[in-house]
Amino acid sequence: MDAIFKALADDTRRMILDVLRDQDGQTLGELEASLEARGVEMTRFGVMKHLKVLEGASLVISRKQGRFKYHYLNVVPLQEVIDRWIEPLTQKPLARATLDLKAKLEGK
Repeated sequence: MDAIFKALADDTRRMILDVLRDQDGQTLGELEASLEARGVEMTRFGVMKHLKVLEGASLVISRKQGRFKYHYLNVVPLQEVIDRWIEPLTQKPLARATLDLKAKLEGK
């Protein structure tokens, strides 16, 4: 779980995940061009460095086809973070709001 938070701590890596969310299965060159279109100037080696961190956290999965390596967003680790850290925090306020609404509607 530490690797996921480390990977998400960097703006550029989050932007790479956003790019893959918008269009999954991009090559390194396509990712570099997509980042450049979003105003991020980065060398091919810089993108590779960030991809290595994302792959280490299992947030990106790569598949080689012929000469090209395609990168895909893996949402499973993100869902695990949501289930462990975010979902419990949202359940209590939702339950409280439901009980408050019920009491208000029943006139109590």
